[in-house]
Amino acid sequence: MKLSGMEETVKQPGTDRSMKCSEVGGLTAHTGEVQKRSLRAALKAGERYLTECGIEDVSVDAWLLLEYVTGMTRTVFLAEGGQEMSEEDDCRYRELLRKRGSHIPLQHLTGEQEFMGLSFLVNEHVLIPRQDTEILVEEALKRLRPGMRALDMISQHADSIGALRLKPGMHVLDMCTGSGCIAISLAKLCGVRAGGARENTEWSDTRKEAAKTNGVLAVDAADISEEALAVATENASRLEADVRFIHSDLFSEIIGKYDMIVSNPPYIRSEVIEALSEEVRCHEPRQALDGKADGLHFYREIVRESKSYLKENGWLLFEIGYDQAEQVTSLMSRAGFVQIEVVRDLAGLDRVVLGRWPG
Repeated sequence: MKLSGMEETVKQPGTDRSMKCSEVGGLTAHTGEVQKRSLRAALKAGERYLTECGIEDVSVDAWLLLEYVTGMTRTVFLAEGGQEMSEEDDCRYRELLRKRGSHIPLQHLTGEQEFMGLSFLVNEHVLIPRQDTEILVEEALKRLRPGMRALDMISQHADSIGALRLKPGMHVLDMCTGSGCIAISLAKLCGVRAGGARENTEWSDTRKEAAKTNGVLAVDAADISEEALAVATENASRLEADVRFIHSDLFSEIIGKYDMIVSNPPYIRSEVIEALSEEVRCHEPRQALDGKADGLHFYREIVRESKSYLKENGWLLFEIGYDQAEQVTSLMSRAGFVQIEVVRDLAGLDRVVLGRWPG
């Protein structure tokens, strides 16, 4: 399954998805009558059904839906998979399989996605966090907390990295925040815990002083979508991350200067949108995907405007499409950024471009 390289994922052949609940996953031919079966048999039937529907990761998806319905761990399943599945769980499982078979994203069915060791709520108003975007967070952390180990980066507990103090008064902006996964992960992994989400309020003098004294990271996150900000705000509250959310069309409502700006902007060329997989094309917000004609529109705007919002020697970090490193590097170089680097993801594809603004 391609995670962040959405521009590489194309449509799958269509299938007949008009099956009723009683036809999904090996039910009896008698309408409405659920054939009793074991958990293990239900899982195997689910895998077969998703395969017929053209779903790629059938073993993963069938299991995760079963886990979601039953609350059963893999360990318990291995020991008790022969047990009969309750009728209520079985019918619910079949219904979720039917929806997944119609190419509704798995994360929209379970309502969550893990990112940097944290569980984020997701829906149709935000992009589903991708594993490759963790590369962007890791590169940001390397500059916010030099010396941080890779193992620490996925820890949910800031105590484990407490010895790696931040430079006092650090302030970060996540532009095009979506679900808030980048901003919240940075806040959690840099020791920002209490207070929950805040909307369009200035950092108080007390909090600014605390940031300077204790090395606490001040995190802002902006998005043009009010629906996305609602999801991000809920995620911050659930995860107890102190992030200020700002409703803004890029920098239109941004005030002040930052030590770092990070962004995973829309970067897919408009003409490519219709060739994306059905899961992405039909169920994730087009506004968060469409990078205009050449996919570089938001990089141009952010590079141009960010110079007015970065402190001297501040960092600008982007997630990019696999074929955009040269163009984004050129944009940053021509704008005066230095120490420009390209970082690859685990698949060996260019995934992050970053540079320092000399001021």
